[in-house]
Amino acid sequence: MRTEDVLAAVATGLWRWDNASGTVSLDGEAARLLGLPAEPVVLPEAAVRSRFHPVDWNEINGIVSLAVAEGTLAEARLRIMDVDGRVLRTVRSRSKPLQRWSADGSPDYELIGTIQEIAEPQPGTTAVHTPITGDWRRSREAFLLDAGRALAEARSTAEVLRVAASLSMPGFSPDGLAVFGVAGDRLSVIGHHGHDAGDEGPFTDMPLETDYPAAEVVRTGRAIYLASPEDYKRRFPATWPLAQRFDRVSWAFLPLIVAGRTMGAWMAAFKQPASFSPDERSVLTTVARMLAQALQRAGVAESERELTTGLQRSMMPQLGPEIPGMRIAARYVPTGGGLQVGGDWYDMIPLPSGRFALVIGDVQGHDVRAAGLMGQLRIAVRAYASEGHRPDAVLSRASRFLAGLCASQESGAQEDPDVQSPRFATCLYVECDPRTGTLEVARAGHPDPAVRMTDGTVLMRPTAGGLPLGIVPDTDYPTTRFTLEPGETMMLCTDGLIETGGHDLDTGWARLRAVLEAGTHEAGGHEDGHLEALADLLVQAVHGPSSHHTTGPLADRREDDIAVVLLCREGAACGCGAPVAHPARPARRTMLTVAQAEPERIAGARRQVRELLHDWADEEQLDAVVLMVSEMVTNVLVHTDGDALLVAEAVGELGERRLRVEVADSSDELPHKRHPGEMASSGRGVLLMEMLADAWGVDPRGEGKSIWFELYEQSKRPDT
Repeated sequence: MRTEDVLAAVATGLWRWDNASGTVSLDGEAARLLGLPAEPVVLPEAAVRSRFHPVDWNEINGIVSLAVAEGTLAEARLRIMDVDGRVLRTVRSRSKPLQRWSADGSPDYELIGTIQEIAEPQPGTTAVHTPITGDWRRSREAFLLDAGRALAEARSTAEVLRVAASLSMPGFSPDGLAVFGVAGDRLSVIGHHGHDAGDEGPFTDMPLETDYPAAEVVRTGRAIYLASPEDYKRRFPATWPLAQRFDRVSWAFLPLIVAGRTMGAWMAAFKQPASFSPDERSVLTTVARMLAQALQRAGVAESERELTTGLQRSMMPQLGPEIPGMRIAARYVPTGGGLQVGGDWYDMIPLPSGRFALVIGDVQGHDVRAAGLMGQLRIAVRAYASEGHRPDAVLSRASRFLAGLCASQESGAQEDPDVQSPRFATCLYVECDPRTGTLEVARAGHPDPAVRMTDGTVLMRPTAGGLPLGIVPDTDYPTTRFTLEPGETMMLCTDGLIETGGHDLDTGWARLRAVLEAGTHEAGGHEDGHLEALADLLVQAVHGPSSHHTTGPLADRREDDIAVVLLCREGAACGCGAPVAHPARPARRTMLTVAQAEPERIAGARRQVRELLHDWADEEQLDAVVLMVSEMVTNVLVHTDGDALLVAEAVGELGERRLRVEVADSSDELPHKRHPGEMASSGRGVLLMEMLADAWGVDPRGEGKSIWFELYEQSKRPDT
């Protein structure tokens, strides 16, 4: 008796579905079950498709695709419709996909299987494979959406594994999970859940040739479903003793595939029997795909973080050995996004003279190219400084070096349109004498340094400067000299610390000044580590809590890189050395040079005096001081050929201080008292000092003279 006759006797039809030709061959019984005449027939795919319920057709498409991928049977329930859209009967289809290759070399398949009528389950009864209900489908879709969202948000391999362990699949849920990775020809356990510590031992560093389900899944790229211990023991007898001790009864091993490459395997183990129906296999396969993609994203992110950390460690040098009489602290905080490295840097360079140099700079951009240029420029600056060049010569050579790099890149950009345009860099170079506290500053388009005095007053120190590095190769960089007094702290920073958060230079400095002024109390006064705590306070004022090198979600919110360096000269009330031995308030002093070629710095002199006397009791007196300073400095620039040197010093207790301001120049000509008319534009300087100052005078010097005035807070004169 023929096989077809036997199947027809038990109401079972045969069909053959050729995906390449788009035709379906039916025997007589299969044609009858589909509502067609009971005779063998070959029909177009569309004609057969029209006999199925649309919802069931969508389901069987997914089931067949899953069976093709796994090499398993495709089993489904299908409702057969008549021409009027009524359900004729329900059939069960079981078919085996056979993969083959089409004429153009692409993979294809055909299905060979059976179709058999079944009775619908009555209310209150169950069936092994029930039709997919709307509620179950909605639950599955909601689960997959939630799982996909959670896995997409995981930022590390550990987070991915935690998400995978917390997944509760609709209708069935594994209680043991393991993720296997591949390194060369070895299988290893990346993570697991539902097992004790050390249980992964036998499965770590396992050869891929081992007769173990996960190893076979990696070798073949096909899922393995073991519905019972008997299945496991029959298929993998060599490694069954390893799995037996965990008291599980069903296992699913699925490949983790990304871009056609099997990167590992995922095991889901069950203490309750699982039949692994097509719907359950579909859910497991979808989760495995999402898990593979999440693990790949996490691996890339971890590699980027590792690369970022390595770049930061290599490009951000340590501050070196301690310097007698000085304390130094520094922070670097990268911008968010990308590799979290950029163009900001700092450095401390020992010099042949026994001094040391502090350097801080910012290469335009926040990407890897900026970081690469920064690394080259930092090495060049260190080399020029180590040769013993003065600050202005170091920056001049660095500018030529960067301009040369930019020129070569510009020529490359003409040949390669992907090469970006040249970039520039700002830089501040400070040569420090730790014995005397003398600082020589050269500045290339960078923000000025700020100094916190011993009583907490913060002044921005205006310094002479030139263009940013790399713009004009032969730029001159004048040097500004001043002294860091015992107990004072100098801050160098990049513009990211100032302007982040929508601030401009003025409002950003005001924010940092408040932090610096309050830093003595908040950072712990005279306690050790004060300077480190103050550096943290400055970064927290912009971004919140931070560490020496900050990454992660906090870094993602940053608008620009930040580099900040603090230099404290040990002394009275500095917070980084010994406490003051006497209660007297230290003098508050500032010094500023206004060159003939820079008359615009007169405004800086006025601002400097206001900052020095920010807590002066009488506002009218302060206005008078600013007016006299402006007149004195302007007279030097107008009536002499030299520069003006401004020195202002306030001594005494608050409310009873004495202010002395001196403006020195190189001319021997003494000022004369004049009687200007109403329309005169000059000649009032001496008259103003007679009217506004408590005392004033002119002191001749060996070369030049010094004009000075004194003012007592609230006009309180000393007893005579």
